[in-house]
Amino acid sequence: MPRTGRRPGESGSRERILATARAHFARDGYDGATIRGIAASARVDGALVMHFFGSKEHLFVEAMRFPDDPVRFIPSLVGPGVEGLGERLAEFFLEQWEGPNGSQFIALVRSVATNEKAAEMLRGFISREVLARVVAGLGKDVPRERVALAASHLVGVALLRYIIKLEPIASMDRRVLAHEVGPVIQQYFSAKAPARRGGRSQR
Repeated sequence: MPRTGRRPGESGSRERILATARAHFARDGYDGATIRGIAASARVDGALVMHFFGSKEHLFVEAMRFPDDPVRFIPSLVGPGVEGLGERLAEFFLEQWEGPNGSQFIALVRSVATNEKAAEMLRGFISREVLARVVAGLGKDVPRERVALAASHLVGVALLRYIIKLEPIASMDRRVLAHEVGPVIQQYFSAKAPARRGGRSQR
């Protein structure tokens, strides 16, 4: 486990390591990033990284912590009501990926395929910390399946835009993309359940 004692000047070194780790995880994913590489980029000894964090997984968890509490954003998302919620959600998520914390989101998306901790953190942030709170704020009984589908759609858009860089999604204006994606997200929160396909036709 990481030690709790600190020596003079350690605070600056710790923050530099975290900033460097975010960049490495965003570029290489969890598996590709190494303690040695992060330490070299941060211009510290690998032993200092281990002194602070104890392991790569602990470093990853600390680097991926989001300083902004999603609760602060919920009122602006649910305040106007259900109408237009899909577009507001899409705009919110795109802002997160392109804002100050964007490297954390990109690192998580790059790492989810190979690291369960990354997958858990991304699922928790989107499903529990944001979408579940949105549903609660609306005071609606939205099926859990719809919340999961909304989350999967948002992650898919992020994967195509920021990791795979599929055109024209990668270069679309953020607001235009949110406007296009919004109606799809909207249907998950609509009052009427979508008709199921594959049933026997009525004659």
